[in-house]
Amino acid sequence: MTGLECSRAGCRDAAVSQVVWRNPRIHAADREKIWLACPEHVSFLRDYLAARDFPVTVRDLPAAATDGALS
Repeated sequence: MTGLECSRAGCRDAAVSQVVWRNPRIHAADREKIWLACPEHVSFLRDYLAARDFPVTVRDLPAAATDGALS
């Protein structure tokens, strides 16, 4: 894979954001999980996690990640 893809099921579009979350019932406060999101699905993924009362934030992907400089 040459680029980072959206984590939404069935989506293969390029990711531009990180949806950072954790399940407080099983993860310590310092443990974060990251889903990648394309512009179309960032709101869907954020809302999906927020509806489950998971702490969630959205961050832009670093430019190096979207340029393929990260491996």
